[in-house]
Amino acid sequence: MISSYSQLIQASREQAEPQRLLFVFCRAELPDDASASEKAAFERGEGGALTPVICVDKTPGEAADFASLVEESRATGQPWDLVFVAAMSGRGGVSPSSDEAQQPLTMMVESIRLGNIASYLPLDTSGQAVSLN
Repeated sequence: MISSYSQLIQASREQAEPQRLLFVFCRAELPDDASASEKAAFERGEGGALTPVICVDKTPGEAADFASLVEESRATGQPWDLVFVAAMSGRGGVSPSSDEAQQPLTMMVESIRLGNIASYLPLDTSGQAVSLN
């Protein structure tokens, strides 16, 4: 089981085929009509909705360390609370291209918007895997 970004990168490099990583950075938000109990839970770090704010694809070599990825994401000016990661396998020793990643990345964003997150690795702002119940 992968519990950190560094383990993810290591695992991606150990795969039989080269990988492309898909990243969707999300901000936790409360709906405008949230109840008092929902607001209180959100204050404790529970509940809310995850809104995708940035998405990008990279090879493991392009995103070798989490600090660089965070710095690049912060340069967009979009604050985020979690990043979801998925991987695409290449074929014949060739990593998927960024063009090939666009449709899966778009589908990933939509899945997250709909709350279907079980297929993705969620990481906090320090690169540690988190459990979302």
